[in-house]
Amino acid sequence: MKNVLKIVVLAIGLLSHSCKEEKKEIITIVKPEIKRNEPKEVAFTFQKSEEWLKTEGTNTKALDLVLALNRVDAVNLKKIDSIVVPTDFSGDLEYYMPFPLEAATLNEVSKIILFSYATQAFATYEYGVLTHTGPTSLGREKDKTPTGLFFTNWKAEETTSTFNDEWKLKWNFNIENKLGVGFHEYELPGYPASHSCLRLLEKDAKMLYEFADQWELESAEKVKLKGTPVIIFGSYDFKNPKIWNTLPQDAKALSISESELETIISSYLPSILKEQTKREKK
Repeated sequence: MKNVLKIVVLAIGLLSHSCKEEKKEIITIVKPEIKRNEPKEVAFTFQKSEEWLKTEGTNTKALDLVLALNRVDAVNLKKIDSIVVPTDFSGDLEYYMPFPLEAATLNEVSKIILFSYATQAFATYEYGVLTHTGPTSLGREKDKTPTGLFFTNWKAEETTSTFNDEWKLKWNFNIENKLGVGFHEYELPGYPASHSCLRLLEKDAKMLYEFADQWELESAEKVKLKGTPVIIFGSYDFKNPKIWNTLPQDAKALSISESELETIISSYLPSILKEQTKREKK
């Protein structure tokens, strides 16, 4: 994908009914304009992982797609008997993942990270444009990841898990300080397996590590400026087979519509914009 900056200028005019001067506040929004490669078709089939890896395992683009579709890392892909693969590998990853390419409800939001529990996928948006997406592994059934609106706090290239001090978490970004919840690189086995954190592939963890802003503290107990908004939404069906395994029968089984996102985000939007304004005025 190639990013080109697209400048949108909004002029807000304040004109009284008497013949007083018109006052205009000019707000410049820089939106990413992305050149995308759309596949001829989005369809899926099952293949034996061992056979597929023998023929396509060295194709980096194809491998990235298959890892994302099956919510696994390269090590765990080899452990799965049958995997979901696209019939056409020519498109960019976002055409095969659940999130819409644009979300008008986010047009004023400079940047945000969304995690879908139901589909085990994440996305970043900048002024309503999808800029990155990938797989994740959220909390297992007895250690569910909390849902709702959060903001990124502090980050560390490597830290120790609060659940087990033998677990080293790379590219960790905390979003819930008291509970010790954050997103970071860790094993993706193909289902929700974490102890409430949000696991990512290494390349995605590194990207989010650079993408999001840290909080700014006024004191040890008081936050001056919050970081980047993060919304975790939905719930995972732990009782039934993995939902992405239905893609060969229904290629849109995981799709999240723009209207669904609007419903999810609308109640959080005032808080998000309030914190964004504070940061912009610092």
